[in-house]
Amino acid sequence: MILESLPALLDAEPALDGLQGRHHATLAVPEPVRAVVLAALARRSERSPLVVAVPTGSEAERLAADLRAFLGEDSVELFPAWETLPFERVSPGVETMGLRLRVLHRLADPADRPRVVVASGRALVQRLGPGAGDQPPILIGPGDVVDQTQLVADLVRSGYRREYQVEHRGELAVRGSILDIWPSTADAPVRIDLWGDEVDRLCEFGVADQRATVPRAEVAILPCREVLPDEAVRARAEALIAEQPWGREQWQRLADGEVFDGMESGLPWLVGEERDDDALVIAVEPRRIRDRIDDLRADEADLARTLATTWGAGDADFPRLHTEWDRLLAHTGAPLWMFEAVSSGPTVDSVVATGWESGGPHGETLTGRLAGLLADGYRVVVAAEGAGSADRLIERFRGDGIELASVALDATALPPGGSVVAMPLERGFVLPGSRLAVLTESEATGRRRTRRRTRPRRQAAVRVFEDLAPGDHVVHEQHGVARFAGLVTRTLSGVERDYLLLEYRGDDRLYLPTDQIDTIRPYASGDRPSLSRMGGADWQKKRSQVRTAVAEIAQELVVLYQARMSTVGRAFAGDTPWQVEFEQSFPYQETPDQLAAIIDVKEDMERPVPMDRLVCGDVGFGKTEVALRAVFKAVQGGSQAAVLVPTTLLAQQHGQTFRDRLAPYPIRTEVLSRFLSNAEAKVVVEGLADGSVDVVIGTHRLLSGDLRFKDLGLLVIDEEQRFGVRHKESIKQLRADVDVLTLTATPIPRTLEMSLTGIRDLSLLNTPPADRQPILTYVGDYDERAVVEAIRRELLREGQVFFVHNRVADIEQIAGGLRELVPEARVVVAHGQMDEASLESVVLDFWEGNHDVLVCTTIIESGIDMPTVNTLVVDRADLLGLGQMHQLRGRVGRASQRAYAYLFVPPDRSLT
Repeated sequence: MILESLPALLDAEPALDGLQGRHHATLAVPEPVRAVVLAALARRSERSPLVVAVPTGSEAERLAADLRAFLGEDSVELFPAWETLPFERVSPGVETMGLRLRVLHRLADPADRPRVVVASGRALVQRLGPGAGDQPPILIGPGDVVDQTQLVADLVRSGYRREYQVEHRGELAVRGSILDIWPSTADAPVRIDLWGDEVDRLCEFGVADQRATVPRAEVAILPCREVLPDEAVRARAEALIAEQPWGREQWQRLADGEVFDGMESGLPWLVGEERDDDALVIAVEPRRIRDRIDDLRADEADLARTLATTWGAGDADFPRLHTEWDRLLAHTGAPLWMFEAVSSGPTVDSVVATGWESGGPHGETLTGRLAGLLADGYRVVVAAEGAGSADRLIERFRGDGIELASVALDATALPPGGSVVAMPLERGFVLPGSRLAVLTESEATGRRRTRRRTRPRRQAAVRVFEDLAPGDHVVHEQHGVARFAGLVTRTLSGVERDYLLLEYRGDDRLYLPTDQIDTIRPYASGDRPSLSRMGGADWQKKRSQVRTAVAEIAQELVVLYQARMSTVGRAFAGDTPWQVEFEQSFPYQETPDQLAAIIDVKEDMERPVPMDRLVCGDVGFGKTEVALRAVFKAVQGGSQAAVLVPTTLLAQQHGQTFRDRLAPYPIRTEVLSRFLSNAEAKVVVEGLADGSVDVVIGTHRLLSGDLRFKDLGLLVIDEEQRFGVRHKESIKQLRADVDVLTLTATPIPRTLEMSLTGIRDLSLLNTPPADRQPILTYVGDYDERAVVEAIRRELLREGQVFFVHNRVADIEQIAGGLRELVPEARVVVAHGQMDEASLESVVLDFWEGNHDVLVCTTIIESGIDMPTVNTLVVDRADLLGLGQMHQLRGRVGRASQRAYAYLFVPPDRSLT
């Protein structure tokens, strides 16, 4: 690839000249230029590989991504750390273990060694399993002769789990002569079609529909577990039965050769290894690495003491999973070079470089700075996200008077002057010593790069009364509003039956037989109701008033929908090249349901009839992307688009998402909410009226009477179930020819009925993303140790925690207790009795990553998207209905890590 020629341009950097041959060296390297400097050192180094240690796992991922652009995909490996806690009886992710084993295998093969291995400090100090990396991958290609029975047996011994159908990594399925398997390091499962003992066909297939897709020339199948019960492990486990009797059950299973979830927790007792190597180690910010490892080992020591008591091990001194940083370096004896952020002394050489966020001299604009660099003889490279955006960047800079050449990826050299290449990078830089400047598309356009984060959760049907809990309000069709007091058992005429106890005003009570439950409905309004009096006239009077109001609204809706059906709407044109480019920038693989919904929406928009489509899908199934593509299409057609959301925080989140995706295009996106001052809101309102604002995301402010659009073409209603009928219809009345797209995870009955009867079109997103796995859920008595484990796990992997405590009276005490248990965690409180501004400020601060634990009531049901929250703790799960639980679990598990849910229930209670 063309960017592989860039490291050679650093030969003139004086700070790099005297490093070769030195056993210890320190170099000051600014963060933006670290990847290209490391690539230059790897190119010069006589040792292979270069092991680069960084403080955190996320930094390792970003650095590895840029190094692959400079050195090639096969030259760089990322060595990840386990995402589980030490001693935790849950196995790390199959992909994580597979990637680690691939790195270890490549390191053991001199002919296949990578040039660079990037790892966090935590990953490097973790002990390795016995024999990890010794087992070579199983290579299979078309035409190979394979003994199917033996192959399946070998795969099972390597940790693969045999299932009826392959849906996750580490699974295999056999159907006659067809063997399906999802290798631990593969992005998609593979189907091996045998003709006798010969491989007749080899191809990938889709998880959702199980249909073959892309042919494969070869598949490499690595083990999917780091601890496998070979002879050495079984012998050691047999000895542990007598040495460590507290773990007899686990040791016995290992001694019997079983492969089971959580077996890796015994690795510290199974003779973990510290391996020597002749690699060159480069520690990036070594002080931060050492501090994080010290914290990790302190947490591990605390956890070991706690678990020793829990498991009945007494005062046993558990062996450690992680060794010390200094011990690791002393044991390997590898040369050590250190990269500091700034110069730490006169003997430290410095690489002089800057990033683009620092700006140019005298406040130059980006265009002015680029023009100045080109005039000074710099070689300037603009790294675009894709081929389409590369062409657009060339056009944009040409309009500013800067000519940039387009360079193909397979070119052998970069031309002098300025050029654009379709190769995404995380960070750009300016290197005065090498007369080299690299600018990324995100730095040129202001759009943040979107990293892939997907995590699954199970689907569940939510019925009306699954949310019903004691204390909730219900409405009886004859007696009115009551308080549900729970289920009771009574004996009448010698017959024992279950009743729903309903409490009314005064001392009135109604025992409703469970077979008459259809006579009541949950109270759905947002305010707190007053109880009705049984036998009074108030309820009948209120019913009469509601009937009249419903009839009026129904008449208005009939007139509105009649007008919409008879109105000739605007027919948007087909996809433009920009539309295709925009859709290609989506960083995930679309699901079949998502693609079908996108096609349906586009076809509706291209018809001369106003669209009215409902897209119904679970949390994280891709509704927002459907809306984004519809909004882009509307703006491309010369119209404005409005996105109506229920909360200010959700408006801020959608605003950030839309700005990031639309930033490369001449589209003005604004958010209209209470976070804006009056002056700022006035500017947005005026922009909508004169057409200078193309896309607006807002709350109920969009429904104000003073708001006017110049040419509204599309209305998107998100979290539709949280708006009233009048709210949603009032904005439609602005223009009868507006296309309407409604998004919801739980449609209200009226909307669903209109969709099922054909008044509104319906698209269902039922297919989760391919990599999604079920959330690991634990139900039991409240246990402080489990809570501490959960929080510390997230701290280790840079995630966040929802701690749901549904009683406001003592929520501050609960938060204080968590601060004492885990003093290093940043804990914040949010609940529904806070004033709206304070609540939004706290939750927004948590969303931006400034806190680790949000102790809150069930306000997090409200559609807030927290992509880094991987753990949910509910300390009184029995107080929540299953519908609430479903919504809560939908707010975790969206990141690229395993998700956990801890549902604590008192011993005398149970989940609904």
